[in-house]
Amino acid sequence: MFETVKSDLRLLEAELLSVIHSPEELITDMSQHLVEAGGKRLRPALYFMCAQNRVCGTDKLMPMAVAIELIHMATLVHDDVIDNSAIRRGRPTANSCWGNHSSVLIGDYLFAKAFSLVANKVSNQMLKVLTDVICSMCEGEINQNRSTFNADQVENDYLGRIAQKTADFLAASCELGALAADLPSAEVQAFREYGYSLGMAFQITDDILDITSSSEELGKPVGNDLRQGIVTLPVIYALQHSVHKDELRDIVQTCNMSEEKIKRGLEIIHETDAIEYSYNRVADYLEKARSVIPDSVLLEHKESFIAVADFVGLRKY
Repeated sequence: MFETVKSDLRLLEAELLSVIHSPEELITDMSQHLVEAGGKRLRPALYFMCAQNRVCGTDKLMPMAVAIELIHMATLVHDDVIDNSAIRRGRPTANSCWGNHSSVLIGDYLFAKAFSLVANKVSNQMLKVLTDVICSMCEGEINQNRSTFNADQVENDYLGRIAQKTADFLAASCELGALAADLPSAEVQAFREYGYSLGMAFQITDDILDITSSSEELGKPVGNDLRQGIVTLPVIYALQHSVHKDELRDIVQTCNMSEEKIKRGLEIIHETDAIEYSYNRVADYLEKARSVIPDSVLLEHKESFIAVADFVGLRKY
């Protein structure tokens, strides 16, 4: 999927491990734990892919790529604190190992490190894209927290929330790559739209997998969104169409719900067409992503963009 940028991603891994070292041993230990937990590196990969028509070398692109991944790591650390999560990617979370206090601070440290890396190395326009997307992610998280255990949400509420929490960051990663390559404004906008559509599909798929996958596949407990009162697209659909929608409504609105209630809630969702409907929405967004890839992209590179879209639609983790 990332064949055209695999050498860039190898260098990214080495650079990530290099920049996280600190005179404070705890910072190094926690940061190394986060880097070694792995991940898809989707955001920096998209950044590199959109910069493939570049006029500068990888060394000039690398600071922003590292910053993008550090910011992503920071948001995950803070999310795990907010959600009181113990497992991510099949490994203990930072907060379960070192506590919430240190985890909040390491997230702040990673944000600061990201901007330290790109200070005076990128344009003001690129810095604005980066700061704007962090604001958007924070707004999305606040929006989500405000709407937990609320069974009265509609699809547009959900779509607006996941745009802020996920899609805007993938859009920004693509936009930053295109800006780094100094592409024409129309192509910058096209790549941004590709990333946005991909991000919407990615998050809807993530929310489907929370209902359909096993804990082993996800690397975290199944049904976790329902457990935390996060109302996702399959839940919204089932609340509107299930013959047991009143029972599901009661479950969704239950704080500290039992495992039995979670299991029953998942059963009600599966009895509807919620999963099929949600995957159809994924397909719509992925079709949009494929359709906006600029004509100027070389065939080999275009195949990579299409492969990423295919992966998002078929992934099981």
